[in-house]
Amino acid sequence: MAKKKKNEEAAEIVMTDGTGYRYGGGIKNVPHNLAVDMRRNKMVYILLALILVFFIIFHYIPMAGIVMAFEKFSITKGIFHSKWVGLKNFKDFFGGPYVGRLIRNTVAIGVLDLVLNFPAPIIFALILNEIHQKRAKKTIQTISYMPHFISAVVACGLVVKFVEAGGPISEMIAAIKGTKSVNLLNQKQNFWLIYVLQNMWQGIGYGSIIYLSALSSVDQELYEAAYVDGAGRWRQMIHVTLPSITPMIIMMLILRMGSIFSVGADKILLLYGPANYEYSDVINSYVYRIGIQEANYSLAAAVGLFNSIIGTIMLITTNQITKKVAGTSMF
Repeated sequence: MAKKKKNEEAAEIVMTDGTGYRYGGGIKNVPHNLAVDMRRNKMVYILLALILVFFIIFHYIPMAGIVMAFEKFSITKGIFHSKWVGLKNFKDFFGGPYVGRLIRNTVAIGVLDLVLNFPAPIIFALILNEIHQKRAKKTIQTISYMPHFISAVVACGLVVKFVEAGGPISEMIAAIKGTKSVNLLNQKQNFWLIYVLQNMWQGIGYGSIIYLSALSSVDQELYEAAYVDGAGRWRQMIHVTLPSITPMIIMMLILRMGSIFSVGADKILLLYGPANYEYSDVINSYVYRIGIQEANYSLAAAVGLFNSIIGTIMLITTNQITKKVAGTSMF
């Protein structure tokens, strides 16, 4: 009895490590003092502060520019002294001659990009996961990652050369059809597919990284149990691999849905031309022309705000749907 009592007393001894963390019975108690935690994890808080400063400077302070969407902005008067015009800029946009094609092209490219380029990295990651020869796997990964690091100017320049009359892709398609080689970008109906396939070429390898990371954390005992039950590699992928990474897929889908209206203007501007304006002009390229080339900052701000509102609605809606259907959500 005396020995047992002595051991119990020893377990209750409280030790400190000089930072305020208390240890009782070998179990580390969670600190309740923020200052103590900041001293202990100084570098973590410094990194967090840098990230917060970045977002404040480049994301939150610029939000003051939203006011321009409701003004007739004047550079000399500034944001807070320009004439207030209410919803006039929004009416000008929706009453303009290009609103129909802008929304159509933005939605079409965004949806086509989602349908083709969202599952592509997942499928690619699943294929790579089935390759067990390390050298072959690393070679394929390196080759697939490289296009992501090519600048948009160079990538679009390559695409233009490949699809112009006499280019390798144009020649191949002409040989299949038995017709003369033509510039595919001058055929406006081809623009959506060319744009989306270029995104796939640049993004499929790099986009697979996050899924490969998720696959590396799948419990190997699940595969062993499935093998014992008679499941082949295909059934293991369907019943073990995919369910294990489903939460990650859902999270990426939610983020992707939030940016479905944010078709980037950079590649559009590098690929479009008079021959394909009808199918290549999107909301962001219109914002560039109105805001930068014509210096109509108020109308550009109004169109950008409309785009952001639609993206936010899509994000929240997708989050709620996945929360109810799959039980997984961002918030």
